[in-house]
Amino acid sequence: MSGRKALRLLFLAVALGFGAWAVASRWTEVSEGFARLSWPELGGSLLAVLAALLCGMMMWRALLADLGSPLAFPHAAKIFFVGQLGKYIPGSLWPVLAQMEMGRDHGVPRARSAAAFFLTYPVYLGSGLLTAAVTLPVLAGGSVARFAWLLLLIPVLAAALHPSVVNWCINRGLRLLRRAPLERPLTRRGVLVACGWAFGGWAAYGAHLALIVHGLGASGPKAALLSVGAFALAWSLGFIVVIAPAGAGVREVAMVAALAPVLSQDAAIAATLCSRLIVSVGDLVCAGLAGLSARRSAPAVPVESHAGPVRGDHPEG
Repeated sequence: MSGRKALRLLFLAVALGFGAWAVASRWTEVSEGFARLSWPELGGSLLAVLAALLCGMMMWRALLADLGSPLAFPHAAKIFFVGQLGKYIPGSLWPVLAQMEMGRDHGVPRARSAAAFFLTYPVYLGSGLLTAAVTLPVLAGGSVARFAWLLLLIPVLAAALHPSVVNWCINRGLRLLRRAPLERPLTRRGVLVACGWAFGGWAAYGAHLALIVHGLGASGPKAALLSVGAFALAWSLGFIVVIAPAGAGVREVAMVAALAPVLSQDAAIAATLCSRLIVSVGDLVCAGLAGLSARRSAPAVPVESHAGPVRGDHPEG
């Protein structure tokens, strides 16, 4: 067995171990909430999570293709979903490092993999804040008023996602790292397609939470719309304060506040905990299915990008 293959198997084993531990460690907290949900609600909620995760993969795949590295669906799914398991390992860089390593097998330069990975976050954040702004203020009212300052970030993110700004920032960063600039710049179409997949993901995440909320006693269009906004707000706020110690539990606080008009505090907390666990299970399921699908498909032969020779892996000069 080669050293690279051994390292990948070790990464997979460690990531799966931490992922399984994340699910098992929360079971006691959510068992009471799960007991109130029917099997159709649980199954439907997991299917909605899988759809949301698929939208996230397609968003990343669209960005990568726009930057010059189109990937077949099975290979893109394997790289994305297996790489995403790295978020369960302590340390924030494991997902991008895993995607960069696996992308090399399919001719994707490391710099391009990293650019696509980091671009997913402002796309998710901008679309998530816009989703929350559309669905929450009228329905949730004062319960989410404390988070109104987040609306100020929407025009900032819209400007930051303009292709000319993105390309300047990426190439500036690559120069500082003594790497060659990207061979193919990001386009407006690439950003719009990625945003479309992101909005699809928020709708699916909202459906996942709405099924949980329904099982805990709230139904109807208002509960469904609040579920969409609650999930988008919770993720966005959690991402913004993730590096701050005070950010611990902030997603739960935001989701409970957004669901306050339709659920009691105890029920909203139960919904939040159940949602977290189901999303973790979805991560593990997607990684497993993607790995199996890629193994059954024909192996890809690494090729140079049609945008030019692969130069992003080597220092300039």
